[in-house]
This record gives sequence, structure tokens and C-alpha cells, in this order.
Amino acid sequence: MPVPTLIAFGETLVGRFRDRDVLGGAPFNVACHLAAFGIHPVLLTRAGKDAPGDSLLHAMTARGLDTRGLQRDPVRPTGAVEIGEAMGGQMPGMPADQACDHIHAGMARMIGLSVHPAMIYFGTLAQRGDSRRALRELLDAVDARTFLDVNLCDPWIDVAALRWSLRHAHTVKLNEDELIRIAGYLAFDAVTVQACASLLITAFALQRVVVTCGAAGAWTLDAGGRVESVPGTAVTRMVDPAGAGDAFAAVFMLGQLYGWPVPQRLVRADAFARAVCGLHGAVPDTPEFYRPFAREWGLAGAPSHA
Repeated sequence: MPVPTLIAFGETLVGRFRDRDVLGGAPFNVACHLAAFGIHPVLLTRAGKDAPGDSLLHAMTARGLDTRGLQRDPVRPTGAVEIGEAMGGQMPGMPADQACDHIHAGMARMIGLSVHPAMIYFGTLAQRGDSRRALRELLDAVDARTFLDVNLCDPWIDVAALRWSLRHAHTVKLNEDELIRIAGYLAFDAVTVQACASLLITAFALQRVVVTCGAAGAWTLDAGGRVESVPGTAVTRMVDPAGAGDAFAAVFMLGQLYGWPVPQRLVRADAFARAVCGLHGAVPDTPEFYRPFAREWGLAGAPSHA
């Protein structure tokens, strides 16, 4: 079976803790996980011509990521956020006018046409500045399945961009709180979260909505009205929950690309996300973390990098 290619479009940034800097951003985290599981991810982003940008390039190379989609900005800095202890490790919204807000549209289109992705992963955060146009040109140029990972990050919530994103998505993944907030933005008349998801599917012709519920597990509703769910289980070791959502998205997409049954996608995505909660940071430092999952899931030859 040929190795599927996925474009992960959007923000990369440095989270600045009191004692260390950590590379992050949902597209980067997702790309790292998928590469470790044998997918060919192309991270389409923009970083500054600065030390954090150099660190990003080094990290991508070390993890075996395709670097063709990494643009370098000679003027604007690599995205960065200050993370305090009161935030519990969660990355707040980036300041405006970072390098990843200015992904070049023409270059994004060229990458899309050259790598022929089976799927494009994108979010709502990286739709500021020129990056909004870049995403639009990419999706116009490429016939691929689309996976929208909602990230409602105050104060950067743009309802118009959210509507556009929903119109251009096949699968939408979000948490229960985000689903309720979106129902409010769109003035949905619904009394349950499943009713909200159903209205979302109808309003935007979605194929599937995937809802994560933290300790309570996750569920999904498709356009045919079928509901699948996975119950919550205890996290064996809770260190940092910040990367759980990205981990869940990565494995759910892995299942889509490999044709796993929907219940299996949910169970595996949830289990992997809970394991990532035991890490310091959103991605592991070594490939050993991935090996038990790769063996259990029958992913021959993965991982070669991590």
C-alpha cells in the first residue's frame, strides 16, 4: 500500500516556559505523530529567519518530516507565546503578525499541487493575515479530504473564518465546549450536544463531526445520523494534557487514511491521547513511545523517526 501524504497547514510556534522553550502548534504536533506512524506529512507553515526558526527546521529534520512546506520569513519572527504556571501548560493565543500569519499563498498552492495529498489538516487559528488566503488557494488547488481541527482561542475568534472553514471541511473535530460555543455563534436552536452536531452537519454539508469530552471519552456523528462513542477511562499518568487534542486528531486521521472502522478509530485515538497526557509536552522525545501502539495497530515498519 502506498504511503499516504497529508498536508498539515498552519501555525508553528515556540512556547516559552520559565525554564525552557518548547516547539509546538497543532499542525507541528500532528505532523510529528503521523510521521512516527508511517504517514508522509508535509507541514505547511512559515517561521522566521531566527533561532527558533532554525530550531524548528532542525526538529523537523530529526523527526523525518518533509521540510518542503517550511517557509522562512526575513522580517517577522517565529510565532512565540509566554506560558505561565497558572495556564497549566496550555498555550494561549499567539500575538498578531507572527511569521505563521503570513504563509505565502503561491508557495502553498505549489506545495499542494506537487505532493498530491490524500488529506489536508487545518485549523481556525492560522487564518490571520496572509495565511487565510494561502489556505484558500491550497484548498482550491487540491482535491483532497479535509479535516478541520477547531481551536477557539480568545481573542482570535473570527466567526466569518469559522463559517468558511466549516463549509470547506469534510470532517470536523472539536471538544464539547467548542461545539456548544459554535452553536451559540450560529444561533442553533438545539437542547443537546448531539442535536448541535446534527445541525452543524446539516448546515455545512459535513460528512462527520468528532467530539472529544476529556475524561468522559469521545463520540462521533456522521451525515447518516450514526453515532459511535468511546467511554472515558482513567489516565494512568497525568503530567500535561496540552497535547491530548492534537494526539487524538492525529490518530483519528491515521484511521481515516488506513480505512479503520470508526469505532476502532475512536478507541485508538482516545487511548493514544490519554498516553500523551503522561508526557512533558505534546510530542515524545524518542520513538520508543510510539512502538507499542504501532505494534498493536499492525503498522509495519513504523516508526522510523520520532
